[in-house]
Amino acid sequence: MLKAVILAAGNGLRLRPLTIARPKPLMRIIDKTVLEHNLDSLKGIVNEVIIVVGYKSEMIRDLIKDNYRGIKIRYVVQEEQLGTGDAAKKASEFIDDKFILLNGDDIYFKEDIKKCIKRNPSILLGKVDNPSNFGVVECQEKFVKNLVEKPEIVPEQSLVNTGLYYLDKSIFDLRIEKSSRGEYEFTDYIRGLILNERLSYHETDRWMPISYPWNLLSANEKLLSGIKRNIAGSVEKGALIKGAVVVEKGAVIGFNSYLEGPVYIKKGALIGPNAVIRPKTIIGEESQIGSGVEIKNSIIGDKVNIRHLSYIGDSIIDDYCNIGAGTILANLRFDKKHVFAIVKGKKVDTERIKFGSVVGEKTEIGVNSSLMPGVLVNPGTRIKPHSLVKRNDEENQLVIQ
Repeated sequence: MLKAVILAAGNGLRLRPLTIARPKPLMRIIDKTVLEHNLDSLKGIVNEVIIVVGYKSEMIRDLIKDNYRGIKIRYVVQEEQLGTGDAAKKASEFIDDKFILLNGDDIYFKEDIKKCIKRNPSILLGKVDNPSNFGVVECQEKFVKNLVEKPEIVPEQSLVNTGLYYLDKSIFDLRIEKSSRGEYEFTDYIRGLILNERLSYHETDRWMPISYPWNLLSANEKLLSGIKRNIAGSVEKGALIKGAVVVEKGAVIGFNSYLEGPVYIKKGALIGPNAVIRPKTIIGEESQIGSGVEIKNSIIGDKVNIRHLSYIGDSIIDDYCNIGAGTILANLRFDKKHVFAIVKGKKVDTERIKFGSVVGEKTEIGVNSSLMPGVLVNPGTRIKPHSLVKRNDEENQLVIQ
């Protein structure tokens, strides 16, 4: 059977503050990490996966170990961040001939991988709302003609490179140079390849790129749409549960609470009484959602306490956070325009009209505080009671009034 290479060494600066605590392949979507989603998609197609690790590699090793559901796992370390081309080549000594290569921080699906490996060499292409942020691919008939990294002007319906390939080991015989970023780019191998032979492609609408924190909300929305109702936990009198809701064993839905699916409540979570959990929300293990709390389209981590009379909209709250009573994570600008966030010192359009905050793990927010849309809170932050957090400055420090 085939081998696959997963590139999982990057430090995920664009996904901060979440990647301060963990590497980007370990971002969680519903009940598993992005890396586990991709390993599940590779199961039955490959018998060995080579994971190129670097940043916080011990966390990946501790979770995945040396065998994942019958797939042999081998680790290769990229000590210095010298780009995807360098990372992939470090794995080449363990590749026999043909192999699958994919990014460790995007979500791929088995059906697309199977279609890609029908032709060698091949690449998986997708469509996104913002193609200029990706490698745009020019195609002619059934083959790739050219690949342009992040062009300024592109047609809206352009196909982009998803970062999944089916290739022969001989691609590493090509010579590439460092890019303007000072890194070896794997796409330069691809450009060299298409000068000498035809590169087939398969187009997908399933691929989920995870570049920024708000992309986790988009992936969460898509994957939650496929869950089926399963109430294994306790539901107290007067609670109303509508639609596709999962309540794991050990979770408790308190008196007069209202849940509207798709919603996923993990084991040990306590909801309510009188709480409202609206669609596309995940509540993590042993988290406590207090009386009168409303949560909508959000990802709540493990062992999070959200005290009574709070509102959480379109937000991500990482593990072990404590949110004081009466706290508001606002998700809509007053002018109803796109929400922006400060990422790597630059103002970035989330392309979402509704987007709240991203709160890093072990953060404490005092009572009656408000966070405006687009705020990113580093792990371990303490926000005093009655604070108004307006935005992040260029160094990602919180601007508080």
